[in-house]
Amino acid sequence: MSRQIKCWLKAGYCVQKELFPTNEGTPQGGVISPLLANIALHGMENRIKQYAETLKGRKEHNRDALSLIRYADDFVIIHKDLNVVKQCQEIIAEWLSDMGLELKLSKTKLAHTLEKVEGNVGFEFLGFHVQQYKSGTYRCANSTNGKPLGFNTLITPSKAKVKLHLAKIAEVIDTHKTAPQAALIGRVNPIIRGWSNYYSTVSSKMTFNKVDNLTYDKLRAWARTRGKGSINKDKYWRTVSDRNWCFSTEDGMELLTHENTPIVRHRKVKGESSPFDGNWIYWSKRRGESPDTPSRVASLIKKQKGICTHCGLYFTNTDIVEVDHIKPTSLGGKDTYNNLQLLHRHCHDTKTKTDGSMHSKESAKTLLG
Repeated sequence: MSRQIKCWLKAGYCVQKELFPTNEGTPQGGVISPLLANIALHGMENRIKQYAETLKGRKEHNRDALSLIRYADDFVIIHKDLNVVKQCQEIIAEWLSDMGLELKLSKTKLAHTLEKVEGNVGFEFLGFHVQQYKSGTYRCANSTNGKPLGFNTLITPSKAKVKLHLAKIAEVIDTHKTAPQAALIGRVNPIIRGWSNYYSTVSSKMTFNKVDNLTYDKLRAWARTRGKGSINKDKYWRTVSDRNWCFSTEDGMELLTHENTPIVRHRKVKGESSPFDGNWIYWSKRRGESPDTPSRVASLIKKQKGICTHCGLYFTNTDIVEVDHIKPTSLGGKDTYNNLQLLHRHCHDTKTKTDGSMHSKESAKTLLG
């Protein structure tokens, strides 16, 4: 294992077909860095749980009340008592010192998600800002016992990440002042798509609208520069389908917008549920609510309650499923939900052989899992 990791560290990295050696440290963005962090910090969660058992009260309750959430070398410790969190900080600092590591003071902060502590409200984690906001009895969140908590918890993109994202878009626009519009769109679209998808599971709608407005202002400046002080709106902005003022080319290449990314809340897997536990009703329904599943497939999964209408069996996490027209379009069937069903691929093939639609089989496929 040591030899393998050493070879990995010494492998170097390539930029534009040029090899750069790595004689020390780890390449920025390389997958070896989080791997080594996970190896080095393995056991941190157990150390915190051991401390939780020493607190007053039931051990099981104390273990559940004290949480450490870690991703590589970033972690958050959560507990209702600030003194417990401070004690955890000292325990972690001592635990790290045995390996020659120490907490970075500039990134270590004590915060409360509702009240100010040391000037901080809420906390940043993995590019997200987590904070609670006071609200009325009928609009606030409820506890597990159904009692009103008096606040709602919102997770939003952090201001620092929004600022960094806007700077990246601005940089691309500035470096494409003389490039064709299509080249600019092709360069910016992957940036918008990736960033929007990352934040599509939290409260990002207002942030998406704000970023789109600022991007529009930057594109106006780009157009003004190319027009020598004037903006030819009809040349760069068009009405495309249901979108007005769409930054697009004559041949239909469009600039993506953040606000068109659907916000789909992530739902935590219940208890000890596993894709291998055989509960295909739960997993089919969950898959239907996943942001990775096309909306049409998700709707059909819910409508059919996770069951293939041809064979009557539940869809599993490894099944390939296909959308089928109950009455083939070649025979006058309409492309509406009332005429659609979800089938296993082999069930679809069997049905196609007998319904006269051999040449009208829909090509859209998706893999459950």
